[in-house]
Amino acid sequence: MMSRWWWVLWLCCHPLFAQEPLRVVTELSPPHQTLENGEVAGLSTQLVRETLREANLSASFEMYPWARAFRIASSQPNILIYNIARTEEREKQFHWIGKVAAYQLGFVALRHRQDIHIQQLDDARRYTVAIQRDDLSASFLSQQGFRTGNELVLVADIKESWQLLLNGKVDLVIDDAVALGNMAKSLSIEKEDVRFVYAIPQLEVQSWLAASRLTPSPIVEQLQQAHARVTETELYRQIMSSSY
Repeated sequence: MMSRWWWVLWLCCHPLFAQEPLRVVTELSPPHQTLENGEVAGLSTQLVRETLREANLSASFEMYPWARAFRIASSQPNILIYNIARTEEREKQFHWIGKVAAYQLGFVALRHRQDIHIQQLDDARRYTVAIQRDDLSASFLSQQGFRTGNELVLVADIKESWQLLLNGKVDLVIDDAVALGNMAKSLSIEKEDVRFVYAIPQLEVQSWLAASRLTPSPIVEQLQQAHARVTETELYRQIMSSSY
């Protein structure tokens, strides 16, 4: 118990912490990250807020296109980012706090596009896919030989991807099957207007809350310990199980 309060005292009094308040950056991605009455909300956001509460830390929440959120978290101190996939390429770019969501990503098309058939990943090369810059899906498809400007159309955020799909500018987007209803609602369309075409096995992932490399180690450790306590709660179990 003494150890925990020592960390709290350090965090409150340390000059760097006093000068650089914690910021949390994320993207719009219902139901995990939503915007309600101007405030960042959603399932994963609940877990991040609970982790901060357990750590006795406060932070401002900011929503950006994913590429911008990633750039901020890659270059500035005292930044937290979620939901971010923990990949080999990113391993040394961040301090990893803990898992806050689970996804099964795959191709999504408009319901009326019955001409679109995907039985395996290579079948998707016949179509154009809108995808977010610096996203895990973009990196994966590029590694599989999908070409930017032909099969892949890179955009700033997931909402722009969906707008291209709805406007008939691309054939597919990549999203989570569980999230379709929430995304449809945010776009003022019916869930029945879209269909989940194909789950990409390699993109079944658990995503993380992470801290920028320039974040002081005591803050990182305080957050990691807090997240470990959150994982023991019913809230955590409910949110993680509802992601599938």
